[in-house]
Amino acid sequence: MIEIGNPAFDYDRFGGKYSSFRQTDERIAQYVHKALSGARTVLNVGAGAGSYEPEGKYIVAVEPSVTMRQQRMAAGKAPAINAKADNLPFDDNAFDASMAMVTVHHWPDMDKGLKEIRRVTKQQVVIMTFDPQKLDDFWVAEYFPEVVEVEKARYPTIEFIRTSLGGRVEITSIPIPLDCKDGFQEAFYGRPEAFLQKEIRLSQSAWGFISDDKQEEIVNRLRIELQNGNWNKKYGHYRTQPSFTCGLTLVISTP
Repeated sequence: MIEIGNPAFDYDRFGGKYSSFRQTDERIAQYVHKALSGARTVLNVGAGAGSYEPEGKYIVAVEPSVTMRQQRMAAGKAPAINAKADNLPFDDNAFDASMAMVTVHHWPDMDKGLKEIRRVTKQQVVIMTFDPQKLDDFWVAEYFPEVVEVEKARYPTIEFIRTSLGGRVEITSIPIPLDCKDGFQEAFYGRPEAFLQKEIRLSQSAWGFISDDKQEEIVNRLRIELQNGNWNKKYGHYRTQPSFTCGLTLVISTP
């Protein structure tokens, strides 16, 4: 197992086109919005460009990256506060609900960040993340084991999140549609050619911990297998499989 001192991806340096490839997928959003039902005020921590923020609610966003704050403004989202998860500038129970969408693994102090979210939230805290214990169930583990090792070193276990948040916790695995609009790794389970595009890899933060030379070596394994037909022989059924349920997980904590 590799060790990563600071799990945060440098979005100000590499995230200039993030929102072009990482967008709200409405089918996944249904799970998030259902979990936030009943809330009038919602805090979005690590808000990025604003994916999965529900309409019709009062949203307050927290995002430390200036590049990401600019992208949400360009998308017509409300401005975000420049702050971090482990030191939220809000009173106790300031919001009805809170959300954190695929961001916890960027936080240097995940336990403190999760406890801060719980502190400022009256009711449900909704965390979307990837279960590191399921990452080997995706074919990427065969071709990009180095990337998977980075992910395993960064993602907290579901039990860690459950313990940090406390309260009554509900865990839901989210199926990913074949034409998913949110370009995380599992979104391309049936579209492997996407990984050959550097722009797409730049929107998946794990690749930022791997050098360009090493990335080319890793990606070339897949390129060769696509060219000789071996990938299709082993995994071609994914090209027409309507959905894929693997690591994408929703954690909902209520007091």
